Amino acid sequence: MASEFLKTEQLIVDVLKTIFDPEIPVNIYDLGLIYEVAVDENGKARVVMTLTSPNCPVAESMPEEVYDKVKEVEGVTECELNLTFDPPWTKDMLSEEALLELGFL
Repeated sequence: MASEFLKTEQLIVDVLKTIFDPEIPVNIYDLGLIYEVAVDENGKARVVMTLTSPNCPVAESMPEEVYDKVKEVEGVTECELNLTFDPPWTKDMLSEEALLELGFL
């Protein structure tokens, strides 16, 4: 049963990697904007995310896109999306793939 949760969590991560910040050519997962992905035994997904800044031009549309895409993932019955700015996003949160893509490595 636990492997089902892990499989669903990985499917969510995969779909999050299809969403890109419009100002930075890197997906939101590798940007470090996703703080948590969890799925409970009922298929309820919990995603905790941030934005690069509170004044981000996609502050309304990006969380909505994340919510909509996570709800479509097989095995997800419900989605709880929490937007937070604590801790604030910094460039230190970029994955190695993002650092490479942006020329920082």
